[in-house]
Amino acid sequence: MSMWDRKELKKRAKEVLRTSYWKAFLVSIILAVVGGSVSPPNFNFGSSSTIDEFNLIDGDLEWAILGPILAIIIVIFIVIFLFAMAFRIFLGFPFEAGAMRYFKGSAEREVNLNHLMYAFNKLRYLDIVKAMLWRGFLTFLWSLLLVIPGIIKSYSYSQVPFILADNPNIGYRRAVDLSRQMTRGHKFNIFVIDLSFLGWILLGTLALFVGVLFVLPYINATKAELYMALRQEALDKGFTNEEELRLNQTPVF
Repeated sequence: MSMWDRKELKKRAKEVLRTSYWKAFLVSIILAVVGGSVSPPNFNFGSSSTIDEFNLIDGDLEWAILGPILAIIIVIFIVIFLFAMAFRIFLGFPFEAGAMRYFKGSAEREVNLNHLMYAFNKLRYLDIVKAMLWRGFLTFLWSLLLVIPGIIKSYSYSQVPFILADNPNIGYRRAVDLSRQMTRGHKFNIFVIDLSFLGWILLGTLALFVGVLFVLPYINATKAELYMALRQEALDKGFTNEEELRLNQTPVF
């Protein structure tokens, strides 16, 4: 039986956003951008008239011309892919942990945009990147088994950014293991929380998807409230303790 209620979590999220919505909006937009939501370039080589320029002879393309062009296109895609991966790992992951620290702080009535840069400290950065990369790698491996196992594991590891927001040096294996313990028996209820935002998202798409951006703070604030509830349950059950999560330490930015 869940110790938390979806409606109560969303109610608390709304209360937080009443006084800090635009700060949450800014953090959510930054998170959406560095999280890989920007679409890659669209390579469009035009209509059939473009193909004529490749010297179509008796139905066969002149590969002496087309081959190098295709090779260049492949190289460009590889470069873009590698750049996107590096951007996501070395910038997106730290920003995600910082954003979750901001929303976690907001849930604790400490609204401070300095939290967004929390991971960019030499004492935290590499540990956060390592843990987030390990989470992504495990989720990817489970996704290879089919879509459903990947989705289930993504919920199982969903609390890792919040855990790192509490203690960035907890260790990559421990962060994933603790998230798994926190979400055990709750994954379906967390899935229901996501479904509860579907109406808002569909409504946002009516405004050329721009409206979705204004829903993001509500979603992120609710996820922070969820973490607070799961964290308290983990403390009560002895899965972790305040020392491990550094809950009694003075906040450092």
